[in-house]
Order: sequence, then structure tokens, then C-alpha cells
Amino acid sequence: MENLDSCSDDVLLRRALAGEEAAFLALYTKLKGGIFRYSFYMTNSKTVAEEVTQEVFILLLKEGGTYRKDRGDVGAFAFGIARNFVRRIERRERAYEPLPGDEALSELSGSLVSEPESLASRIVRNERAEQVQAAIASLPDHYRQAVVLCDLCELSYEEAAVRLRCAVGTIRSRLNRAHNLLAQKLKPLRSRQSEIEATGTEGCLI
Repeated sequence: MENLDSCSDDVLLRRALAGEEAAFLALYTKLKGGIFRYSFYMTNSKTVAEEVTQEVFILLLKEGGTYRKDRGDVGAFAFGIARNFVRRIERRERAYEPLPGDEALSELSGSLVSEPESLASRIVRNERAEQVQAAIASLPDHYRQAVVLCDLCELSYEEAAVRLRCAVGTIRSRLNRAHNLLAQKLKPLRSRQSEIEATGTEGCLI
């Protein structure tokens, strides 16, 4: 059996479009993780992320013939499809629905309280994760895209620039501004955490 790991994404796409199932599965395996993470962090919904990922690959088979290598890699092409689906879903469902804190989101809000931790500290930790999710969701779209791609999906500035079709300097600028906005939004939460840490457990009735 041929090993398709060494094939480039554009070769896999071309062979998948020709009806080669193994090539499609290889391409799916390579790209699905990034598309799912992007969709999840943009929508805060595992169900929606799964839906978007599925729809991306269905459309990739239908419209993959329009892909042009000189316009970017296949990953960027698939990302563009995912981005359009996410925007469509956001227009359909404006309400933000927070999920239990994801580790990557929690890390953005600062280091977690070390074990053993009090009940009050656990409450603040969980609240922090939800606050970070809400803060990211409230960012203007161009700032949120930069945070999701660079901080959460861990793409390089260059990779994010290709996917958003802008200059690397623009990504850096947007990310810097987004971090400043997030710091302002999360400042009250950090203050509350400091107050609880200073109080300690003395006097607690629990």
C-alpha cells in the first residue's frame, strides 16, 4: 500500500477529487485538527465545530477544483471555507454560549491557583475561564481572529497572515491590540483573585 504521508496537500487534494478515497482520508487527517480547533474557539461549541469541520470537507470535495496553488496552500483554502461557515453560523446564532473552561483558554487568563485550593479559589478559577472566553468572544472580529489563530491554534504570524490575507505586520498589530483589550476586560477578575488570595481561608464558615 502506498504511503501518502510524503505527498503534498495539493497532490492529495487533486487525487481526492479524482475519486481516490485514501488520498481524501490522508488530507482529512492532516487538516481536520486545525479546522476543528479554529471553529471551536470561534464559536465556543464542540457541536458547531464538528458540524463546520464536516461541512468544510464536503465542500472541499465539491469545490476543490477551484483551488489555485499560487493563492496559498490547501490548508489556507480549507480555512477560508471554514471561516465562511463560522461567519454564517454567527449571523444565525448571535448569542454567546460559554462552555466549561478549556485548558488553552484558562492559560491565557494567567496561572491557575496551585493545589490544594480552597472552594473560593476553585470558583474564581472557573469564573476566570468563562470570563476569558466571554472576553475573547466580545473582541471585534479582526482582533478575535488573530487571537484564535495565533494564541489558541498556535499558528505562526506568517501562517495567520496567509489565512487572513493580510501582512505579517498587521497580524502583529492586531494581536498586540487584542491583548491590550483582553487585559482591560479581565482586570476586574484579577483584582478579585488578589483580594481572595490576600484574605485566605481565615474566618470562613464553610
